[in-house]
Amino acid sequence: MTYRDAGVDIDAGNELVERIKPLVKRSFRPEVMGGLGGFGALFDLSGKYREPVLVSGTDGVGTKLKLAQQLGRHDTIGIDLVAMCVNDVLVQGAEPLFFLDYFATGKLDVDTTVAVVGGIARGCELSGCALIGGETAEMPDMYGPGEYDLAGFCVAAVEKSRLLDGAKVRAGDVLIGIASSGPHSNGYSLVRRIYDRAGRPADLDVGGVKLADALMAPTTLYVKPILELLQAHDLHGMAHITGGGLTENIIRVIPDGLGLEIDASAWTLPPVFDWLQREGAVENTEMWRTFNCGIGFVLVVAPDQLAAVQADLARLQLAHWQIGEVVTAAGGERVRIG
Repeated sequence: MTYRDAGVDIDAGNELVERIKPLVKRSFRPEVMGGLGGFGALFDLSGKYREPVLVSGTDGVGTKLKLAQQLGRHDTIGIDLVAMCVNDVLVQGAEPLFFLDYFATGKLDVDTTVAVVGGIARGCELSGCALIGGETAEMPDMYGPGEYDLAGFCVAAVEKSRLLDGAKVRAGDVLIGIASSGPHSNGYSLVRRIYDRAGRPADLDVGGVKLADALMAPTTLYVKPILELLQAHDLHGMAHITGGGLTENIIRVIPDGLGLEIDASAWTLPPVFDWLQREGAVENTEMWRTFNCGIGFVLVVAPDQLAAVQADLARLQLAHWQIGEVVTAAGGERVRIG
């Protein structure tokens, strides 16, 4: 017997590597040493930082993968994978340096895998993060036909003196919410349940776009504009709105003794979330703790910096709203949305 008889095609794997090499190379930074194919990926950090603190993160895209496979949309799910990792490390003021991916499937489909990895490479390119390594695993019997799984791993760096850890946050600080592109990559077990029960209306119009397009819109990459913002402003804190929604993410960067007052009327619930809430009869509290509800990233700024930060956000073409403030916690719930 051969390895191919057992379900693993080494030749297909080699073809994949050759096809993704030019896609990956476009994401390289000057610090990348060597290319694809080594046992370890090399990145030269010398001379860039005085006191570098490395910040690492790992994530996937949850069951949005199931919807991508159901709809046959493989070219942007890789952008989601990158965004979920790089937006996380960005919260601490860190610049994403390099990224590695893990792609696992039962039977390797080269075209599908190239589309997925192409999306990962594009996400890295858009966030200035080098895709310097990864693993493609063909594992017969582990996954059904057409199924695959993804995981991503990111390493970033920040000067120790510029690390954002919430220590600057004070009562009276203002919350600025930056728009998301949609549900991003969170809450999709509920999204898919609602979508299935509604009869999978992929072509339904929601706010001028097809529902399938709204649900599959790739996660916004906030890295480049926010890094530029950090060069000009003394931000007190930042939060990436992922699993746990608005209720559970912003408070992660707020010191003990402080809480949040969020004004839900400060922005309009985007059409895709409005449809999900109506179609699924989802309570407001469940919406806030499951989805980003149109707010993908949050800045915590001093009141006297608000106007200047908002002006730069407008210049950077980031839709945003003043959504609340930091308050002294009075016991009980630390986050109030109303």
